[in-house]
Amino acid sequence: MGAGGRMPVNNTKTEQKNPLSRVPSAKPPFTVGDLKKAIPPNCFNRSLIRSFSYMVYDLIVVFLLYHVATTYLNLLPSPFSYVAWPVYWILQGCVLTGIWVIAHECGHHAFSDYQWVDDTVGLILHSALLVPYFSWKYSHRRHHSNTASLERDEVFVPKPITKIPWFSKYFNNPPGRLITLLVTLLLGWPLYLAFNVSGRPYDRFACHYAPNSPIFNTRERVQIWISDVGLVVVSYVLYRAAITKGLVWLICVYGIPLLIVNGFLVMITYLQHTHPSLPHYDDSEWDWLRGALATVDRDYGVLNKVFHNITDTHVAHHLFSTMPHYHALEATKAIKPLLGEYYRFDDTPFHVAMWREAKECLYVESDDQKKGGVFWYKNKY
Repeated sequence: MGAGGRMPVNNTKTEQKNPLSRVPSAKPPFTVGDLKKAIPPNCFNRSLIRSFSYMVYDLIVVFLLYHVATTYLNLLPSPFSYVAWPVYWILQGCVLTGIWVIAHECGHHAFSDYQWVDDTVGLILHSALLVPYFSWKYSHRRHHSNTASLERDEVFVPKPITKIPWFSKYFNNPPGRLITLLVTLLLGWPLYLAFNVSGRPYDRFACHYAPNSPIFNTRERVQIWISDVGLVVVSYVLYRAAITKGLVWLICVYGIPLLIVNGFLVMITYLQHTHPSLPHYDDSEWDWLRGALATVDRDYGVLNKVFHNITDTHVAHHLFSTMPHYHALEATKAIKPLLGEYYRFDDTPFHVAMWREAKECLYVESDDQKKGGVFWYKNKY
């Protein structure tokens, strides 16, 4: 069968009426090669001009919002300015999240055909958002290589009940859940980078800023230093801006939108890999394809477009991570009939889903606790 062809499929519905029903955990009847053949060949083409057009568009919007905020908002009477600034923070945070996604594409070599272009653009954009580009690139690549593995996945690795902290049960209520979510959204990203919180367990201290961290191998350590230099440069620029314009100005213009970016990043990643229907695997059952399929597409409304469809095409992204975001919707549509029951889409509003998953997905447990193999989320202590 030639590239771009379609494999015969049955009439099985590709989207469950109940998105919470378990996806199949057995080895699928298709291969990665079958899925690739189902996708039009043009979806794998990376266009330097088109990729830059998305980046430039986002940057123009960012600078327009910055111009409006710094030129006009302080001229508004007090009651109106108190409303206008939060609107700016939310809008700017959403657009900057889109820029974050473009830098993420650079880390996957999905921005262009030139690795040096991808790394240069990614380093600049991620450093501007206080992200260590190469450090995250390598840990995120290992996440893609080990998705849904309880032993080797890199982020949001669920724990069995025996490894849940003793105090967790006291947070298994609405107030405790609210506190947990607020801390996760506000501090989850910097805590992960600095202390590997929610990450894969290592035998010694793991940190994205440390070149000798166990997260990285010897060949990667020089680039970790480069990531750190990028952060130092941006931090110095921010320091000079605070000296010149004032700390309050810097917090209002940059700091709070960055917190919103970090919150969206944590929420998007959490909801992509945390769902009552998704399996996790130990080493006796895990394989790459089933792990890559253990993710869920979500609907964020208009933010799907703002976030360059990283939200509603994440299954295709895990299967073909070098595919540019602007082809992901077409690729998703092409592979859904072949994926069948293995494809999961949940259109629950993201704020509702965040609360539900925090309530329902507390730890993982195998249906056959003696045998293990496939693990599912549970919510009863």
